[in-house]
Amino acid sequence: MQIKYPYQINGNGQTAESNFADHIREMIEQLLFTVPGERVNRPEFGAGLMQLVFAPNSVELASSTQFLIQGALQQYMSDLVQAEEVNVEVIDSTLRVTIRYVILVDQSSQTEVFEVTT
Repeated sequence: MQIKYPYQINGNGQTAESNFADHIREMIEQLLFTVPGERVNRPEFGAGLMQLVFAPNSVELASSTQFLIQGALQQYMSDLVQAEEVNVEVIDSTLRVTIRYVILVDQSSQTEVFEVTT
């Protein structure tokens, strides 16, 4: 078991835990929403998806975001997951990121959706 993100306390007053598949999803979420420069010991870590809240929503933004996310997943999580597909859609004022990946330890395929409203 792994520590749950964001940090939580369970019903027994102890640190909440996640199973491995949920932990991987939580790690991807951290990577997507961490702004580069935010972490002291890893200033280059993060994809900065939250910064896009203030960017003009467009097809160009979606395309550049797709490449940014693919690069971040490869750089920081390639030992845990193999990203098979990253799809970024602009729907009205929402940026929707769908990531299909394989967890390398057990070869299980996962699809997760993350959204940011601009």
